[in-house]
Amino acid sequence: MKNIETFDNPKPDRPYTITHINPEFTSVCPITGLPDFGKITVKYIPDKLCIELKSLKYYYLEYRDRGIFYEALTNEILDDLVSACSPLQITVLSEWTPRGGMHSIIEVNYNKK
Repeated sequence: MKNIETFDNPKPDRPYTITHINPEFTSVCPITGLPDFGKITVKYIPDKLCIELKSLKYYYLEYRDRGIFYEALTNEILDDLVSACSPLQITVLSEWTPRGGMHSIIEVNYNKK
């Protein structure tokens, strides 16, 4: 996992925000083995590098059959994206479809110091 490609930021001298939304994210509940369906939103201010979308799509697909809790998954995505592109700021938001009457939203943030 973690094969996220990048490209040079075309405007590194100008802070701007990039938002990528994956409305069809899937993983697996590590307890029941049932599929989890959610939406992953990544919002970041790039520094020197931007995230390449095709590789991000394939990165997400690697979670399709993987058993992982929402909290661990959201934090792992943040860590992997920070490692790949070292943004000035990034937020990863995972929103999960209801299961057993519960709807979960996990948000994690990173700010470069």
